[in-house]
Amino acid sequence: MTDIVMPQLGETVAEGTVTRWFKAVGDSVERGDTLFEVASDKVDTEIPAPSSGTLAAIYVAEGTTVDVGTVLAVIVGANEEAPVAPAPARPASAREDVAAVPAAPPPADERLSPVVRRLLVEHGLRAEEVVGTGPRGRITRDDVVAAARERHPAAAAALSPVVRRLLVERGLRPDQVRGTGPGGRITRRDVEAAPGASPGGDEVIAFSRLRARTAEHMTRSKATSAHTLMARQIDYEPVERVRRQVGDAFRAAYGFSLTYLPFNAAATLAALREFPHLNASVGDQALVVHHDLHLGIAVDLADTGLVVPVVHHADRLDLVGLARRIRELAEAARAKRLSVDDAAGGTFTITNPGPFGTLMTGAIINQPQVAILSTDGVRRAPVVVDTEEGEALAIHSVGLAALTFDHRVIDGAYAARFLRRLEEILATRDWRSELGDLPADRPAL
Repeated sequence: MTDIVMPQLGETVAEGTVTRWFKAVGDSVERGDTLFEVASDKVDTEIPAPSSGTLAAIYVAEGTTVDVGTVLAVIVGANEEAPVAPAPARPASAREDVAAVPAAPPPADERLSPVVRRLLVEHGLRAEEVVGTGPRGRITRDDVVAAARERHPAAAAALSPVVRRLLVERGLRPDQVRGTGPGGRITRRDVEAAPGASPGGDEVIAFSRLRARTAEHMTRSKATSAHTLMARQIDYEPVERVRRQVGDAFRAAYGFSLTYLPFNAAATLAALREFPHLNASVGDQALVVHHDLHLGIAVDLADTGLVVPVVHHADRLDLVGLARRIRELAEAARAKRLSVDDAAGGTFTITNPGPFGTLMTGAIINQPQVAILSTDGVRRAPVVVDTEEGEALAIHSVGLAALTFDHRVIDGAYAARFLRRLEEILATRDWRSELGDLPADRPAL
């Protein structure tokens, strides 16, 4: 028998929210199967099953926030019996966003999920009165709602003033919304979760859990730090020559494109060694300088929110290793496969809106760090260059690097020198040699 508990989602995180179960009670589970999804202030991640067997019980419903260590479910082996309650010695405190769910179901109800049991109670139904359409006849949430509508058709039409207002705001009719309240009544959450509004109406889109956390973090950061923005134009021509020379060979060798981001990251890491006060956080009336370089890379999750996975000890990686690790973390973030450690411990952050062609971005500092670098769009533009005959106009790849820093602990001159050094590194480093013996498939510009 294996207890499934709420994992520790970071050193300072004491609780987590079960956002989705991928298995139902009675399902067979193989070790490594995705069992449930959990969200914390730092990361949304999918948790694999630690052992094989049958999911015998689920004690915590979707949408419930519980303390780290709380027993969430139990997996039993082939010759083991299902428990009737979680072990009393383990933490069991829980806060649910909706009605409370019993800590453990009676033995006769083990085929029912906690959500289904709650809905049966709310709608005044018995399991025997509901036709199950799930696997092996299991009763689903929709089955209970459908049975409630048949039994209480009048209650389904009862609308509270709040629900009526939301329906008007969203341009919806009651028959367009599936009610999940007692007797099939439409609740505020039902309206907010309904498909978009009719043309011409206002659409109210409830914040996802990730969006709400992102909003909270950004607001807190603005209230905490004295944000100051400074930008410098970067001549990326030396980088562009290398990308042009070996870009196709790099893709063939490693399976992905050689973008500007790993060059920017490598140059940033080198510059931070010379300007360590930017690789720091604010303590109790003190600047805490971090000698390890753990580089956070902001990743947008298809407009639902923002996460910042971390390349730990990033300065120990060469250019190819840095490019590969950044890509791995971004893919894991979008697939919700980030581990807790993947999103913890960052000391400096880069956000990279450049692929969207941005000019300059004033990013918000990722607390408790003291600075964040935005690498914006790179474009071909005329620049003045020095030649043997004097100054001349040339077409180069140029873009802006924008540093947002906390003016409580960093002065403008320090930030300006960092940006100047960043530009020098990008312009003078021997990037071609760092890419090894990749064949040059195109001449330099």
